Amino acid sequence: MDRIASFSDDPFDKPPCKGCSSNLTEPYIKCAECGPSPVLLCLQCFTRGFEHKKHQSDHRYEIMTSDFPVLEPGWTAQEEMALLEAVMDCGFGNWQDVAYQMRTKTKEECESHYMKNFINNPLFSSTLLSLKKTKDSRFAEGAIPFKPCDDPPRPIFDSVLSRDMAGYMPARADFMEEFDNYAEWDLKDIDFVDDDSDILHALKLAVVDIYHSRLKERQRRKKIIRDHGLINLRKFQMLERCYPKEVQELYDAMRRFARVVGPTEHDKFIESHAVEFELRREIRRLQDYRKAGIKSFCSAKVYERVGRLREEERRKRTMLNDVLQYIQDGKACQQWLSKQAAIDAGITPAVTTITVSATGRRSAPPLNLTGLPGTEKLNEREKELCQVVRLVPGAYLEYKQALLNECRRQGGLRLAQARALIKIDVNKTRKIYDFLIKEGYITKA
Repeated sequence: MDRIASFSDDPFDKPPCKGCSSNLTEPYIKCAECGPSPVLLCLQCFTRGFEHKKHQSDHRYEIMTSDFPVLEPGWTAQEEMALLEAVMDCGFGNWQDVAYQMRTKTKEECESHYMKNFINNPLFSSTLLSLKKTKDSRFAEGAIPFKPCDDPPRPIFDSVLSRDMAGYMPARADFMEEFDNYAEWDLKDIDFVDDDSDILHALKLAVVDIYHSRLKERQRRKKIIRDHGLINLRKFQMLERCYPKEVQELYDAMRRFARVVGPTEHDKFIESHAVEFELRREIRRLQDYRKAGIKSFCSAKVYERVGRLREEERRKRTMLNDVLQYIQDGKACQQWLSKQAAIDAGITPAVTTITVSATGRRSAPPLNLTGLPGTEKLNEREKELCQVVRLVPGAYLEYKQALLNECRRQGGLRLAQARALIKIDVNKTRKIYDFLIKEGYITKA
């Protein structure tokens, strides 16, 4: 017969008695031969010689109790555990609350016993508090150096930034809702008992294995977010904007492959493509110089300066043409002079949206392109054309592509061919045709 202590006085921590299914209270009996699931019996069932399946009444047994001294007489093992739990709950030094939770000892007894046996005990000071490190210890002799890192933002709960960060809580370094947040629900009602059949037992084990695989996937996603620095979303987006537009598009397309490689390899991949785009742009610039007959960098600087001057002159001519349109219309010119005179006099001029030409016909105001699809694909001169002609950008792009294809196929394009190809107002077709020739998109046949 052996004597073993059970350091828990909560009856719900132990299985019920095999004989009468009542809650076990100390002392009780444990069979020393039956296992691995223990056979526990209360004293009444043990005295009656209860037998169950393989358990026989003549088996060796153990008396499970904690009513014996451990450190000094007068303090049982159960009271020792209760004292440690009370100090853990109430805090060191709150002896009045510790004694109230103990209920079997006074404040002075709790304090003296704890100080004597757990603080000033030479056994603990020599074995627990002054452990010397062995030569093969993994820990360094000095302090671990502190490495500063970026502190993630701490957004307000349920704010826009908090939702962008998927509910990440920096103080806990965890998410408010985990990936596959309800994975534990499948295990909450599973209980392994001795009466389970082999099939049911195997089924429960399979459910546990599935749960472990879901936990691994959750940890894998956390590792990707941590390694690639995806917590601070705004900072991540600011870093993306540092790249040219072509590299940003590549970055968006290759983001899904970041989980395959590490963060360093992924950044090297993006940086190498950024260098490649830069080299390609430089090669195209040098090729343009060669086509223009430039063979030295000094000549290239002169060529660039002259090109900028030419572009400024072109913009000035465009502005002059707009002014000439008003000068040719006497009524519009008179309205413009009246407006300027009112501005010089400090009077707010009346806004007129409809003007009348010299022929008596009303000219419509320019078309507002704000929000129209395809506007972002036009340059400034094309936007001015669409506003004057009152043509939506999508239709203009279609007409432009049709004229370009026909010109490329025929080797040139006449106005009559353009009017036959585009079935719109002939005056609008004329303006589109002249504009494309002026900009060099098409050539006359």
